[in-house]
Amino acid sequence: MPQCVPPQSLCRVTPPSLFQERLYRRVLPLGRFFATIEDMRSRASLGNFELMVMLVLIRLGEDAYGVPISRELEQQTRREVALGSVYAALERLQEKGFVSSTLGNPTAERGGRAKRYFRVTARGLREVRDARRIFTTLWRDVPALKGGIA
Repeated sequence: MPQCVPPQSLCRVTPPSLFQERLYRRVLPLGRFFATIEDMRSRASLGNFELMVMLVLIRLGEDAYGVPISRELEQQTRREVALGSVYAALERLQEKGFVSSTLGNPTAERGGRAKRYFRVTARGLREVRDARRIFTTLWRDVPALKGGIA
């Protein structure tokens, strides 16, 4: 658990006054709240579209690239998916450590450019499993969703 520290504006070169020490003690629970918010910001989480990209990537298996990922998303969701949005999501997922990529060999059919192949990391797989657990827990016993009518 992160350690609470008083706000920087109160931490000057001079030692804290008695008033400041009492204030710190009173604010400690509030400080923990702010520390928790900082933890939430730094914790990588999945958005809906990113989760869908991850699921399709898992479905396609090792070394999938943007076009098949986009096509599978369109087929499964019955929605149009911009290839650029898939690559943007893949880049975010890679920054979060949920996906890794490798560059393939350049091909003549692609004008000498190489394909970037993606695969889900162990951390990404754990995140998908956590998302499934959370959604299942939240969906359970929601009256509006019982009986398949929503």
